[in-house]
Amino acid sequence: MPLTSDDDIADLLRSARTIALVGASDRPDRPSNRVMAALQRHGYRVIPVNPQITGEHVHGEFVFRELAQLGDPIDIVDIFRNSAAAGAVVDEAIAIGAKAVWMQLGVVDQAAAARAEAAGLKVVMDRCPAIDIPRLGLTPIEATS
Repeated sequence: MPLTSDDDIADLLRSARTIALVGASDRPDRPSNRVMAALQRHGYRVIPVNPQITGEHVHGEFVFRELAQLGDPIDIVDIFRNSAAAGAVVDEAIAIGAKAVWMQLGVVDQAAAARAEAAGLKVVMDRCPAIDIPRLGLTPIEATS
């Protein structure tokens, strides 16, 4: 069952350090661009993933084509794709051993959520971490060395 309680969502956000943002945009007017910047300001390393702008940089980070290219462990895969495309991203997140998938506002895929949970991932659906972080009063995370 996807996480819905404030305590569970806060625990997930507190424990995460690295977020892969699938559907990242290099256009400042796009919500994914603003959310990426907000997550970086909070202290997360955010790795953008978007096949249309692979090789570019967004907020100082190299844009990757797909999750399979990432060499670093991923705590949360933040999905900025429509509900129809979310399932394939969830399957990629499972394949790379991510700890959680976060489907953005308006993104709901119950079957994909069930697959993720069966694989041991935490799931958040139809929410935005850039909204939940200030709403929950979470303080910026500390950089780890």
